[in-house]
Amino acid sequence: MTSSEAITAHVEEWLSAHGEEAIGWRHYLHEHPELSHEEHATTQFIVDKLEKAGLKPKRLTPTGAYVDIGEPGSDGRRLAIRADMDALPIDEETGLTYSSTVPGVSHACGHDLHVTVALSTACALATCAESLNPGVRFIFQPAEEVMDGGAPEVIEQGVLDGVAAIYAVHAEPKLKVGSIGIRTGAITSAGDVLEITVTGPGGHTSRPQQTTDVVYALSSVVTQLPALLSRRVDPRTGTILVFGSIHAGHAANAIPKEGTIMGTIRTADIAVWRRIQPLMEELIGQIIAPTGCTYSINYIRGVPPVVNDEVATAVIAEAVGAAAVQAPQSSGGEDFSWYLEHVPGSMARLGCWSGEGEKKDLHCSDMLVDDRAVAVGVRLFVAIARTFGEKYPGLG
Repeated sequence: MTSSEAITAHVEEWLSAHGEEAIGWRHYLHEHPELSHEEHATTQFIVDKLEKAGLKPKRLTPTGAYVDIGEPGSDGRRLAIRADMDALPIDEETGLTYSSTVPGVSHACGHDLHVTVALSTACALATCAESLNPGVRFIFQPAEEVMDGGAPEVIEQGVLDGVAAIYAVHAEPKLKVGSIGIRTGAITSAGDVLEITVTGPGGHTSRPQQTTDVVYALSSVVTQLPALLSRRVDPRTGTILVFGSIHAGHAANAIPKEGTIMGTIRTADIAVWRRIQPLMEELIGQIIAPTGCTYSINYIRGVPPVVNDEVATAVIAEAVGAAAVQAPQSSGGEDFSWYLEHVPGSMARLGCWSGEGEKKDLHCSDMLVDDRAVAVGVRLFVAIARTFGEKYPGLG
């Protein structure tokens, strides 16, 4: 029996013995969600399971953990797998028997699935660590759901030291369980937040010529800025600005002294993301200047797009074979992108729709995950580890 066959046999044996237990892990995590940087109980749960499997996890600060299984490859490096742990400030409305027990907090993005898949894979591979070449590092990361993500914090703590490539999955409730969505290049978008505050002396709407019109200035930005952006940035980059909030004034006959607008800027092009802030500031200034109003900009940088490496994605394609489907490019953001600023890697979409009933969406109160996705995810990560070691030892 080859080392690859041995790994497969050990993992299938583990799934046969512990598959239902692993589903129970997901249900427990789903019932006990924790917000970003508050994942203390989740971290303890992960550490306890890893230690019970004979592993020696290391805690991260303030939350999170990582663990190494097997020895590095001949070049001194290993493969990494990342799972994010945090939940969202959303009330759950699924009606599940294991619904969230925390008011206003739920795993509406599938991070309970991510943790369970990575944790189960780690425990399964612990039974055949000597067959791994190279070894695998599992990273359980906090705070993916907040700007600019928890990834930079854990990278600073050395989780990528000695890592050749990194992989992750994201739950996809619009993809049937058993299918794996892959994509070379950008699979998510950068997401920044833009807040503009416009001020003036205020006045009566019957005498606009005697003051500066804050509402008119805000409206000009809302209507003109997206149009100007489309003339200054290649539309093929998927760059889009959408405002979601506008506030100014309370009376129909009074020009207010202040107003604000807020929106998001998204792009699938990392080069555009790196230069978008000064461009936005330039255009905003040009639009507001004729109104005579003063303004301030609060530009909050988010995360770059997840740009899947070609060779790393080929590893997934070869590993899963016919289960692979082409994943669309998403306008959502994901802080897995920060890891790819340092090492090559790829994120795949893990189908979790049961195949029956309405397809839900991420970040929705009724988002559902089919339990069968746990075993599919474990087999995916194991197949990546095998294929990476056999076919692409020089990646990175």
